[in-house]
Amino acid sequence: MSVLSATSLVPSAVPSPVLLYVEGAEQRNIVLERLPFAIGRKTGKDLVIPDSRVSRDHAQILCENGAYYIVDQNSRHGTFVNGIRRERHKLEANDRIDFGARDAAYVVFNPDKPHTSSAAEFLSQISMMPVSTGSSDLEKLRLVLEAARKLNTTGVLSDVLMSLLDSTLKLTKAERGYVFLRGADGAMRLAAGRNAKGEQLLDDSTISKSILEEAASAASEFMVSDTSSSSDLAGRNSIIAYDLRTVIAIPLRRTQTQFAEKSTTDDGQPQVRGVLYMDSRFASRDISAVSHDILRAIATEAAALVENAHLVQAEEASRRYQQELNIAANIQQRLMTVSIPDVPFASIRATNLACKDVGGDFFDVVMTDEGLAVLVADVSGKGISAALLASILQGMIYSQLIANMPLDEIVSTANAFLCRKVMGQKYATLLLSRLKPDGELEYVNCGHVPPVLVAGGKIERPRQSSNVPVGLLAGAEFECAKIKLPPGGRFVMVTDGVTEAEDASGEFYGDDRLEQSANCDTPYESIFSSVKTFCGNTPLNDDCTILELLYKRSEPSGASSVDQ
Repeated sequence: MSVLSATSLVPSAVPSPVLLYVEGAEQRNIVLERLPFAIGRKTGKDLVIPDSRVSRDHAQILCENGAYYIVDQNSRHGTFVNGIRRERHKLEANDRIDFGARDAAYVVFNPDKPHTSSAAEFLSQISMMPVSTGSSDLEKLRLVLEAARKLNTTGVLSDVLMSLLDSTLKLTKAERGYVFLRGADGAMRLAAGRNAKGEQLLDDSTISKSILEEAASAASEFMVSDTSSSSDLAGRNSIIAYDLRTVIAIPLRRTQTQFAEKSTTDDGQPQVRGVLYMDSRFASRDISAVSHDILRAIATEAAALVENAHLVQAEEASRRYQQELNIAANIQQRLMTVSIPDVPFASIRATNLACKDVGGDFFDVVMTDEGLAVLVADVSGKGISAALLASILQGMIYSQLIANMPLDEIVSTANAFLCRKVMGQKYATLLLSRLKPDGELEYVNCGHVPPVLVAGGKIERPRQSSNVPVGLLAGAEFECAKIKLPPGGRFVMVTDGVTEAEDASGEFYGDDRLEQSANCDTPYESIFSSVKTFCGNTPLNDDCTILELLYKRSEPSGASSVDQ
């Protein structure tokens, strides 16, 4: 077999940066061959995004002194890099760029990614390699698929599938070829289509869907050389309607890898990632002569190729998720940076024990004309949505505390906002209190863990059962309560991450342990230490916030502290 030199297969030009364009389930690579690269809704842009939230002239990508920049073109809804709105930003590897909205199409910047066109050219060169006498088509096919699988580590799945179809069509002499891949909902969807002339096919309406479905469900080779010789197949509507004489459908079985999920179903049958489908409107001796060994090789190599693509995409999705999680963690970290005011009549100690995931716990302390306000809240859920909603809620409550609004009006406003904007998808429990210099403490508990009042060697659990969490019920009414704190009295507030902390056996920390730990002169330290000891090596499954408000006599130089 003659060998094509390695140097002739590698493009000599320096690879241009690539944008990975993502819109729903669609992903494709766009090479930045021309700069500036214009993005917008208007026809004629280098990248056209047909979304009403994308401006006609939305943004440009420029190159200055070897560095690439995204520049917003005064768009109405803005350009976002890694979730932050930017007018101009220097792009780094794997930066995510959104245009106008987070739920629309977006791109990921890849400065060192190989050309998509180079990958296709490379595969095309291999498929055109001359073979010496005695070499088999099977050897050539294996070489093509091996090269395709290696190139597929760059994520250029569409080019790889097209090259797979080109090689398979030449080998089988079929007229048309399609690759169908199974989606998240289990349905087979067209991923690539090609005819013998090398033209791309986007319409799969004229194939035999019944044979496709049987090949996918049976997970076995399905080959028919001449449908006219089979009375069963000749009676199928699609075969009659589209005059299909030769059909080959090969299931792409899932392969077992170190990092993949199991490759078989619960009943032991091989899982099918997709189907390689070929057909012709004539009976071909060339097709009927294709051996089962070659078909089996096509199925094995093509399935490995598709499996590898899924692993590459899963790794990319995991990387993007981790990137977004880091953004949320940074938001939450800034949110939890609280300055404790130094007041003569009170002191505060507070901390947040973070679990692995980004949660929605936060606390805040604000000195106002009406007194010292303290807030502990817990937004439902975890992740970016909880962190962002916590940030909005904190800002809203802070602004109204500074304006000396009544506590019940503050939570009513927050409830109306969440019910209208979030529409029941998220809610928050919160405990908002305000301590005056004379020891009067007013508070409102919205579905939160009841506070612990420690005074004179006794504990109480003031409860407000009538108030619901904010964001849960539109039009809900909220009532405040008042208590008198004696000098030395402590008002302890926690989130449910404390009471629902688990030990190795799955037992909850619970209210009893909370009350026992709080019933001392130093409830903050006692609860903190008790939770740590109780959980041991078992990781927290939710954030735990502990805040202790101590009322003192009106004396100067009151100390206050916070543990982050």
